[in-house]
Amino acid sequence: MRAVWRALLVAYLIVGAVLAVVEVWPRDGWPAGAGIAVVGVLAAAGCALPLLGRGPDALLVAALAGGLALHGAAMGSGLPMIFVSVCLAPYRLPLRWGLAFVTAAIAATAGVSAVTGVAFPAIFGISLGLGYCVIVAFLLRQLALMRELAESRAREAAQGERAHLAREIHDILAHAQSAQIVHLEGARLLLSRGEDASAALGRVTVALKLAREGLEETKRAVDALRGEDLRLAERLERLAVEHRSAGGAGCAVRVSGDLEGLSAGARLAVARTAQEALTNVRKHAPGAAAEVSLRRVADWCELEVRDHGGRARADRQPGGGHGLVGMRERAELLGGSLVTGPGEGGFRVLLRVPAADRAGAAR
Repeated sequence: MRAVWRALLVAYLIVGAVLAVVEVWPRDGWPAGAGIAVVGVLAAAGCALPLLGRGPDALLVAALAGGLALHGAAMGSGLPMIFVSVCLAPYRLPLRWGLAFVTAAIAATAGVSAVTGVAFPAIFGISLGLGYCVIVAFLLRQLALMRELAESRAREAAQGERAHLAREIHDILAHAQSAQIVHLEGARLLLSRGEDASAALGRVTVALKLAREGLEETKRAVDALRGEDLRLAERLERLAVEHRSAGGAGCAVRVSGDLEGLSAGARLAVARTAQEALTNVRKHAPGAAAEVSLRRVADWCELEVRDHGGRARADRQPGGGHGLVGMRERAELLGGSLVTGPGEGGFRVLLRVPAADRAGAAR
């Protein structure tokens, strides 16, 4: 449909140039007719090229000048170039320059019409028509910009949602599968050494339990994404039990302060950070005991996970792994922060998020 409209407008420009030549040639002779033909071709090209998305914006000025010349030589023949150029101005020129261009075009058209003896009602009608075309072109341009903006925001929202889902998938799978791998690897070693099969079966049973808990964790994550409440104290206690079961080391949990104002996103961030931190303890410091503290400090909720003892691996980095990178991104999206690094005899993870839902507080 757009191609059809462009073809019609190009035909409209050609008709205007032909009408000027047809009127001037018999009246003023072939030299004047040839000159008008050249002006008509250049003016039509000056409009057609920007209409097709080609050429510099300065062509509109040349098209307007050519249209005014044709209008002065043969009344009405240059109007196609003038109307098309002012309609293209909102699309091709910045707002300030576009307004200046169309204002000059309307004033110049009225002036040329008056000089050539066009009646005042006709001048008023031409000026009104040009103004109407400009307004319509501007509104159509704004609609196009709004559509582009909406599409851009939709793409950004989709990208943010994909990143959010990627973090959730990583948090659930990395935690559940790493614990399962520990137990299954233990069962494999027991069986390969010909040791007690009941011990290996116990390991497999624990891995199966972790798989089921991982499924439940997935369901809870879906509930959290839907905005349903998360009971943090219970979640942290379950993570502590999983840590003791998977690693055989102690894990203490302390919760203090009023945390009822936490948003669903903040609660999810706290649970995921604790989960990732304990997973990293088992991965990078096998056998280490852990302490999980959740507290309110002024307007902030702080989660601190420390480990001490165990067999710290040499490849443990202060910045944490990809999981903690995701936790840091999650904290920053909530207006908080995540700090990781060596602590007293081990490793320390400190998450800070707003203790109250800022959107709700703003209301």
